[in-house]
Amino acid sequence: MKLDEPVTGGPCWTELGTSDLAAAQRFYTRLFGWRPETDPRQEAGGYTIAHLGDAAVAALTPLYQESQPVAWNVSFAVRDADAAVRTVTEAGGTVLVGPMDVFDVGRFAVALDPAGAAFQLWQGRSFPGAGVFNAPGSLGWVELLTRAPERAVVFYTTVFGWSVNASAQYTRWGLDGADFGGMVTMGDTFPPEVPPHWLPYFAVEDVDATAATATAAGGTLLMEPTSVPGGPRIAVLRDPQAAVFGVYRAGDER
Repeated sequence: MKLDEPVTGGPCWTELGTSDLAAAQRFYTRLFGWRPETDPRQEAGGYTIAHLGDAAVAALTPLYQESQPVAWNVSFAVRDADAAVRTVTEAGGTVLVGPMDVFDVGRFAVALDPAGAAFQLWQGRSFPGAGVFNAPGSLGWVELLTRAPERAVVFYTTVFGWSVNASAQYTRWGLDGADFGGMVTMGDTFPPEVPPHWLPYFAVEDVDATAATATAAGGTLLMEPTSVPGGPRIAVLRDPQAAVFGVYRAGDER
């Protein structure tokens, strides 16, 4: 990812909603070396921030609703959450939650794009988002998996003003020439019950070693470590509670 700090319109944070918060903390601490800290306030609902050193890099949370799936979620920075949800609705998306204030740290909303992929909007106040990107153990890329790529291009360029760098092999999202993510069309290899979704990729020093550590810790390897022609070495994993995420070799950002 060419972005190295939260930028309006770009990915700024990622959160895991999980069915077993304690187990997830153990798994990701072993995998990425995170230091989790759970907000002790009752109204925070168990919200846990993972750190690398002093930098916040991601969050882990309990499931707050029965309908909430175990999954990683990606947040995009906006200047005005209320204005952003109006744009989302006008562009054909659906707002599920908010906008609502989170203490004094920011204002957020949860939405679906027209094909049903969930994402979050974050208007940062005292907390703009992750303190580090692209370093081992931190967010370094976000990828939309969808069955409606043409509709996704129209929607996300309207809502966030993204640039689109498309080739026959892959479509990249960017801001002012800085690519931060991409898009994959979900074909027949994806079971019909798998919904469109955003997939975060975390940077690691060694993709193969990380994949081995994940499986030893109870995770599942969904895509073997692979070197993408002209791109990074990557793998896609599922944690023991069934949340899916990707990893890529740090330094391979393009």
